[in-house]
Amino acid sequence: MGPIAALLLPAFLIGACTDPTGQTASATETGTTGTGGGETEAESVTVTVTEGTTDPTAGESETMGTTGDGGNASFDVRESVEQLHVTHAAPGDTLVLTDEGGAEVQSGVVDELGSLIFRELAPGDGYVVATEAGDEYTGPLTVMSVENSLPTDPDFYAGQELGPGFGYIRTRDGTTLSVYVTLPGPPEDGPYPTIVNYSGYKPSKPGAPIDANTIPEPFELDALCLDLPILCDIPSHPSGMIAGIMGFATVGVNMRGTGCSGGAYDYFETLQTLDGYDLIEAVAAQPWVAGNQVAMAGLSYPGLSQLWVAQTQPPSLAAISPLSVFSDTVTSTLAPGGMFNDGFALSWAENVLNGAAPYGQGWEQGMVDDGDDECAENQLLHGQRVDTTEKAFMYPYYVAEIADPLSPQRFAGKIEVPVFTAGAWQDEQTGGHFTALWSAFTSSPLTRYSGYNGVHADGYTPDLLIEWHNFLSFVLTDEIPEIPPLVRTLAPLLFQDFFGEPLDIPPDRFLMYDSYASARAAYEAEDDVRILFEMGAHPDSGPGVPRSSWDATFAAWPLGEVTPQRWYFGPKGRLLAEQPPMDGGATEYLFEPKTAKVTTLPSGDINNSLPPWKWPQDPAGEAAVYVSDPLGEDVVMVGSGSIDLWFKSSAAEADIEVNLTEVRPDGQEVYVQSGWLRASHRGLAPESTDLRPIHTHLEEDVEPLVPGEWTELRVELFPFAHAFRAGSRIRLSVDNPGASRPEWTFIVSDLPDGTVNTVGHDAMRPSSVLLPILPGADVPTPLPPCPSLRGQPCRDFVDYSNDEVAP
Repeated sequence: MGPIAALLLPAFLIGACTDPTGQTASATETGTTGTGGGETEAESVTVTVTEGTTDPTAGESETMGTTGDGGNASFDVRESVEQLHVTHAAPGDTLVLTDEGGAEVQSGVVDELGSLIFRELAPGDGYVVATEAGDEYTGPLTVMSVENSLPTDPDFYAGQELGPGFGYIRTRDGTTLSVYVTLPGPPEDGPYPTIVNYSGYKPSKPGAPIDANTIPEPFELDALCLDLPILCDIPSHPSGMIAGIMGFATVGVNMRGTGCSGGAYDYFETLQTLDGYDLIEAVAAQPWVAGNQVAMAGLSYPGLSQLWVAQTQPPSLAAISPLSVFSDTVTSTLAPGGMFNDGFALSWAENVLNGAAPYGQGWEQGMVDDGDDECAENQLLHGQRVDTTEKAFMYPYYVAEIADPLSPQRFAGKIEVPVFTAGAWQDEQTGGHFTALWSAFTSSPLTRYSGYNGVHADGYTPDLLIEWHNFLSFVLTDEIPEIPPLVRTLAPLLFQDFFGEPLDIPPDRFLMYDSYASARAAYEAEDDVRILFEMGAHPDSGPGVPRSSWDATFAAWPLGEVTPQRWYFGPKGRLLAEQPPMDGGATEYLFEPKTAKVTTLPSGDINNSLPPWKWPQDPAGEAAVYVSDPLGEDVVMVGSGSIDLWFKSSAAEADIEVNLTEVRPDGQEVYVQSGWLRASHRGLAPESTDLRPIHTHLEEDVEPLVPGEWTELRVELFPFAHAFRAGSRIRLSVDNPGASRPEWTFIVSDLPDGTVNTVGHDAMRPSSVLLPILPGADVPTPLPPCPSLRGQPCRDFVDYSNDEVAP
């Protein structure tokens, strides 16, 4: 990857597993003016709730509470939503929280930076924090409710001033969030359409000029920066650079407990979501924001944050554009099929947690060294971050009160703004199970969905960027979308640096219209769903270069045009169009836990046009494999699939993976999609369909296998879109989890050595696969090179012999 590309797609976002930690330094306790009356350098806002309303603009206060004993605590306490935040206490002290009646609610030990957070508190007045000995105590404290936390002062948002460069936004509980602003021109030449990027990565890290030595001839940096100021002030998030080049103002905001933001990190906690509401309103109130409305943008983590923020319905949020996201934290990525994913999901959580430590991202120390007392003060609570990995292991089953708030598909109906979203079926990080969202945005007035084969970062490829720009232009401006000519000139040079080929941004689609209104009407009349086929195999580009060969649009997801078609498992490893014979038998395979730690890309960059895939063959005796006869015509499939198994095991549990591949006429085999299931989690939700078995993962629905006894179970094949060519064969394997994904590995069950699983395929036990066929679909291009399809490795096809037994 060249230096230009490295700036376009920083490693911390391309590979969300990249460790965001840096040199950790000791926090400097500059202090705040707080509840105990300690006079210190930095300024703090104390929040006091009276008569059920909150006014976080009340100003600073030296004591907490307005009635009774004001307390004598030398430490500070910030009142918050369902929490209380202690700073400047004596490290190692035990602090006790009591309610209005004097009953102990919680206690905890102050950390090495003098901080402690009391969480999950019932809203109300009269709380008191005291030392265990009782010699220091606060006045009465108020814990806010979500409903009553909204600032009542109309100037709370409008009174906050933000300009180009680094700064802070104050949230409803007084916590400040670090921000970095770029404008496409002077503030006085605005207002400008504006996007916000919000995450726990480094979006507020101050920008820097691009290295002048990386500017391709005949361009010069100084001259370019006159037209594209963003090149001399590149934000630390790709959406900011891309949007900045396209003429948008950009705002990068670090989540609570990360970077120079105050508070402590907890994965999409309530406060983090409310902060999102506050920052949208504060940014939109700025005079340089066009229409005082903003959109959110970002891929992966800053894509997901948009969903959580949008459900709070900030009045000044115009739209969201989340890329490469999932529909459910638990079932899509953390524990697909009920098995913990420790290859990406848990390691990502650990890396983000490490970056949320005091000075954990590295750049904070430089800000403090340069005199930023706010950043120093804000580090004090970072040590109170919540260990999300530990929390995940506490819940091996789906617990609604914990998991539902972390499931975007369950709250997407609250989102009332336009939505643009896109994702790759083979996403090596979030996993490709995003389409459940596509039918969940029931309150959005305008939706645009794109699905394609590819990898996590492919949301920033030309085929997607042009539509992203169209969407943002329509929702944020009253002008017909048009990519600036200079950007069209520069873009191929940037893409050349990254993909090895000078890709053009596709043509602007709406310039033929004579008015914005007519162009907008045409845009809104288009289909919601766009499927891009064979990304990486465009006949005019090299293999693996991220251009799609063709696309098709549809009114809704799941596609109403799809016709399910069933193939049955049969003897001799055949995939049959008809039910298997009475004497069709069964196939047994050995459970091998080591496979769970095998990936298909142990080294190399997955974003390269042709990554160095190492996709292993199924080991003998460790899979049940079924291959169809050659297809008589091209067959296009779009949607989820269902592998309906008759299954038994010698143990009381089984961890199952299924893999769909295409065996091509040229003797190559290409990966298509996978699915997973822990057999005891086979209980189905009422909303399951023929093509999509949805498992509840509820503890009350868990049912161990009876060793040696046949059981029916269904495994969901994750959503996909693929064109199987005439002469190709469909291959379906049932095997051990692992060896199918570039970054996913699994924590599998601890089963007895020699555990054997068996798949039935006779008339009494007709295992089968139901696949989503798109009848009459035209495939306009020839069989693509192998390898070429992004996210879909190739290997030589090798015949596999099942270990067949009597059922």
